Amino acid sequence: MDRVIEKKHKWLNKKTIWFTVGGLFLILVAYNILFGDKSSKLKVEKEKITIESIVASEFKDYIAVIGTVEPIRTVYLDAIEGGRVEEILIEEGSMVTKGDVILRLSNTNLVLDISNNEAAVSRSINEYENTKINLELQRLNRRQTLIETERQLKMQKRNFDYNKKLLAEEHISQENFDQSLELYSATKEKYRLYREALKRDSIYKKDQLRLMDNQIKRMQDNLKIIQGRLDNLNVKATCNGQLASLNPEIGEVIAYGTRIGTINILDNYKLRVEIDEHYIARVKKGLSGSFEFAGSKYQLKISKVYPEVNAGRFAVDMVFSSEKPAQIRIGQTFRIKLELGESKQAVLIPRGGFYQSTGGQWVYVVDETGNLAVKRNISIGRQNPKYYEVLDGLQPGEEVIVSSYDNFNDVDQLILK
Repeated sequence: MDRVIEKKHKWLNKKTIWFTVGGLFLILVAYNILFGDKSSKLKVEKEKITIESIVASEFKDYIAVIGTVEPIRTVYLDAIEGGRVEEILIEEGSMVTKGDVILRLSNTNLVLDISNNEAAVSRSINEYENTKINLELQRLNRRQTLIETERQLKMQKRNFDYNKKLLAEEHISQENFDQSLELYSATKEKYRLYREALKRDSIYKKDQLRLMDNQIKRMQDNLKIIQGRLDNLNVKATCNGQLASLNPEIGEVIAYGTRIGTINILDNYKLRVEIDEHYIARVKKGLSGSFEFAGSKYQLKISKVYPEVNAGRFAVDMVFSSEKPAQIRIGQTFRIKLELGESKQAVLIPRGGFYQSTGGQWVYVVDETGNLAVKRNISIGRQNPKYYEVLDGLQPGEEVIVSSYDNFNDVDQLILK
């Protein structure tokens, strides 16, 4: 008869096996979640990237900028008198000497104004002369009256003295004596009044003539100024130099204050340099720079810093601190090495497109095998056209990817193939 055979391992069955396998799978998944490598990766071909080594060397603190040659000083020609352009005597680009007539203007209204002022001055001078004559006649009349009064006073005094003696001898009446006394006293008072009047007239005449004389002088001075306006119709060079620009045309009417042109003073030159606003706090007057031209090196220094920032850049003027090139021309450009500070030893990373991608906050560092590049945070300080100064995060001898990171999608690791 058949007999039931008992299994030696009752727990070993399909259900148990499936539970065991499932448990192991869950443990493996949990382990990967908790302890596994969760960093993102991207495969990159080495031929498409640039790898450079970190070095310890002297950091030269300078920037490369472009300077444009300009005249050391530009003098503006403005119309100080309005008028119509009648003649242009000197063309643009010509050399001029101070006082040279560049162009001539005409202004009929100005001529009329000058004629009217001349007539007014003439009338004033005539009035002045007439006043002098009248005052002198008044003075002479008063003087004659005073002389006549003085003569009468002397005569009345003699008559009074004579009547006084006659009265004492009782040859005349008291009434006759009193009449002579009254006449003498009245003549004496009249003489005193005439003298005071003559004195006051003399003072008044001096004051009036002085005021009129000053007025005439002012009018004559004003007339000279107005007549000088006629000379302003001849627009002249105010300095020696080159007539760089001349705007008017024949027949054009120019108003007062209109910019006519410019004169460049060519006894020296400066270079106008535009610099990125990133350096505005470090650029100051007196900084040195240099450039090479025709096999020679020329030294410059900053003479002026313009504070305005336009389109992310600001401007400075640089002048020569050494001899200037013999063949220098306005508008010519030079690549200038502008020194911002002293050189010193530092850890350096070569410049590359990575900076535009990361702002210099991190880089991909290649490991010893050369097959993996890992993202690492760094700190960058100063920069020059060749290197960035590394303040923290990298050591000399390490290799980093310096080309652009724009296609890496900010992954944590790059697998280099």
